[in-house]
Amino acid sequence: MRSKPPSKSRSPHKGAQKDRRHFYPKPAGKPGEKGGHKEDRPVRRDPRARSGGENWLYGLHAVQAALANPDRKLGRAVLSPRAAETIGKELLGRVRVEIAEAEAISRLVPAGAVHQGAALEVFPLPARDLDTVLEQAGTGKRRVVLVLDQLSDPHNVGAILRTAAAFGVTAVIVQDRHAPPQSGALAKAASGALEIVPYVEVVNITRALQQLSDHGFWRIALAGDGAAPLTDVIPVGDVALVLGSEGDGIRRLVREHCEASAFIPIARTVESLNVSNAAAVALYELNRGTSS
Repeated sequence: MRSKPPSKSRSPHKGAQKDRRHFYPKPAGKPGEKGGHKEDRPVRRDPRARSGGENWLYGLHAVQAALANPDRKLGRAVLSPRAAETIGKELLGRVRVEIAEAEAISRLVPAGAVHQGAALEVFPLPARDLDTVLEQAGTGKRRVVLVLDQLSDPHNVGAILRTAAAFGVTAVIVQDRHAPPQSGALAKAASGALEIVPYVEVVNITRALQQLSDHGFWRIALAGDGAAPLTDVIPVGDVALVLGSEGDGIRRLVREHCEASAFIPIARTVESLNVSNAAAVALYELNRGTSS
């Protein structure tokens, strides 16, 4: 994203072409998968069978956070002796625990996954209703929502969730059929934040943006060819920040449902930022604006 002179206009560019500037190269698809990620949601399988990692969380932070989440329905935990000791009896009291060596745990999760001796069989989190999440957050302080327009990389989405937790984001919104599943890879990258930040899966992103508008949110599309620097369009009240996919950026119709488009000024020696890094910088600026 290159620097541009500030623009006084705060209205979205209705006739703009599809935003092709993007933060991150589109990940290559895998055989048998659409767009590089599986379309089917995680399902419970026979715990005696090898799961392939689709319904297993792994890594100490992800497992501890899931165990501490009363809304998370659990299967069993397979842990090394050291991991079981680290997690502690209090959290493990609500789940059946099996002690195993690292090699046995590796067979439950994707190849190469860094599980730290901890794997936890889980069900997907209960669906969250956007209106309910926004109402529960109240209006005592600025509410910030991140809207992810068809991001497909679980590591990017997980990293964004982790940053969202650090900055007290109200919710992260994704499109249910165009987002990575609640997999172990996503939860590991989120480092426990999947259990903390409301992760709202919606059918239609533009409809969700309209809901946000009805709740008084100012909607900003963050893109490399935005009309103004982000700092020039940050409002006093609630903000919905829209981030585009790793390949195609923000879709035209989604962008048209935003009041403003903005970019993050960066050195000309760098063309763009990774989408998760862009989210972190943007949330820092929003938080700094609130504090100042």
